[in-house]
Amino acid sequence: MRVAMIGTGYVGLVSGACFSDFGHNVICVDKDESKIARLENGEIPIFEPGLENLVAENVSAGRLSFTTDLRTAVPGADAVFIAVGTPSRRGDGYADLQYVYQAAKEIAECLEGYTVIVTKSTVPVGTGREVESIIRETNPSADFTVASNPEFLREGAAIEDFKRPDRVVVGTDDERARGVMRELYRPLYLNETPVLFTARETSELIKYAANAFLATKITFINEMANLCEKVGANVQDVSRGIGLDGRIGGKFLHAGPGYGGSCFPKDTLALTRTAEECGAPTRIVEAVVQINADRKKQMGERIIAACGGDVSGKRIAILGLTFKPNTDDMRDSPSLDIIPMLQDAGADIRAYDPEGMEEAKAHLEGVTFCENSYEAMEGCDAVVLLTEWNEFRALDIKRTHELLTQPLMIDLRNIYNPDEMKSAGFVYHSIGRAAVE
Repeated sequence: MRVAMIGTGYVGLVSGACFSDFGHNVICVDKDESKIARLENGEIPIFEPGLENLVAENVSAGRLSFTTDLRTAVPGADAVFIAVGTPSRRGDGYADLQYVYQAAKEIAECLEGYTVIVTKSTVPVGTGREVESIIRETNPSADFTVASNPEFLREGAAIEDFKRPDRVVVGTDDERARGVMRELYRPLYLNETPVLFTARETSELIKYAANAFLATKITFINEMANLCEKVGANVQDVSRGIGLDGRIGGKFLHAGPGYGGSCFPKDTLALTRTAEECGAPTRIVEAVVQINADRKKQMGERIIAACGGDVSGKRIAILGLTFKPNTDDMRDSPSLDIIPMLQDAGADIRAYDPEGMEEAKAHLEGVTFCENSYEAMEGCDAVVLLTEWNEFRALDIKRTHELLTQPLMIDLRNIYNPDEMKSAGFVYHSIGRAAVE
């Protein structure tokens, strides 16, 4: 089948590459000429494990190509996916749909023959209806169906998620469109992947509801971590104890500095705004949004408290800048709140991240970016573990002790064992577990 993917951001590029690997002919479209030039030269603008090889293989096979000209991609396509950004709108938190609507108008001008227009971007309920209206108004004679097909990709594991998903959700009542979508995802039928067909509005809401629920699990265990510290319990044992319940499950029950990234912050906020507008407020999700915002500030305060209540003139090493490991994504990362807070309190920050430093440099000022963990820690008064990259799980503890001016570690991801750190001579602070000295 022929596929046009409008947008070569995280979702569009991963989806386009994976569809081409399924055997479809895919053209990815983006207005950013420099990005397309880089892709045509084999350069991948984002870090995602396995993506560079996947793109190269399918470009070489002639199934994947890139262009800035939407008019060469849309005519004759069986499906056109809209995978452009939907950031939070400044001031009110609603999803900014201007790029989706502009894409819809430009697609409408190029349609030839029956085409399924698919919203892959995360969009509020009712967006598909508006996209259909725009296309109908722009090209009244067009033969098309607008469907919803939300993505459920985890950064750092996106290719695996696309090829071996828990489920595929498609929102359309049109049987022709269902036939096209079945064919696009036919390789997954062979793996017996559940494909859920729903009404378009239901599909749009499923994405928001899923992310809100996962964000709620993260926020819940962070609040339990606070309680554990007050009563002398261990949050990791609490997480395991409740996660072994099949009704709850253990995923997303890891205490830390709060969620970030491209999805949870904007999607939870957009859901609360939509629900409020519809007169069906989501009080739980509203609380999750506020608690998570407060959480990042609390982590900054926790670091200052661990340093004796004053970080003025102190040098602090930050290990990990991205919101999670295996990505270079800095969007809404806790580091963007915590580091400026420490700087405002007078701290000198040295930082290292395996993949995120170039992106971090665009967001953080006055930080000394280092080549590796040990360079970052040299001569520091404390080290903070902020992102759980694998290489931070295997630090040379003896060397770390020697590099620091005082053996103080604040582990916001509970990577290390408190008793072992105490034996190694550290003052060790973690989340939801008693501090050891």
